[in-house]
Amino acid sequence: METRTDITKRLLTESLKRLMAQKPLEKITIREITDGCGMNRQTFYYHFEDIYDQVRWLYREEALTLLDQREGVLIWQDALLQLFRYLEENRKVCLCALQSPGHGHLRRFFRAEIYDIIYRTIDQVARDGDLSEDQKALITHFYISALAGMVESWLLGELPYSPEDLVAAMERILTDHQAGAALRKRPS
Repeated sequence: METRTDITKRLLTESLKRLMAQKPLEKITIREITDGCGMNRQTFYYHFEDIYDQVRWLYREEALTLLDQREGVLIWQDALLQLFRYLEENRKVCLCALQSPGHGHLRRFFRAEIYDIIYRTIDQVARDGDLSEDQKALITHFYISALAGMVESWLLGELPYSPEDLVAAMERILTDHQAGAALRKRPS
């Protein structure tokens, strides 16, 4: 059940999303956000520290929840496909955040939020337990960096592929990684 706080945050965030579809994030004011949903500035600051805090909440609630709900090696492809579809449906909003001066902060947030999800997938893929925690962390960091770079390039129009094509490519890469690891383990 949604609380009053959640409803208020959603109303404020819907107002922000409408504004992000029209102009750069750094040009949006708290006043515009609150006017867009009939609230006052104090209400905004009761729920968010600033606009970037609100954007983090937006992605946590809308995009990253998709990945967290579908953890597991057998369905990570579905979760990633849903993430790409979310980004595609909200392209203007996502591009606004990506092209804002605070995009580095948002990129770090994105990576931190998906770390546990990717780590659990890597942990499940490494079923035989021959990877140390440090090795799993390194592989996780590699895949997060690759995924974040791919998402950014795709949003900017540098990768002219469908979400399905991108997920298929990621699946091939992970499958090839597993096959290479299996070959490395075989006795010579």
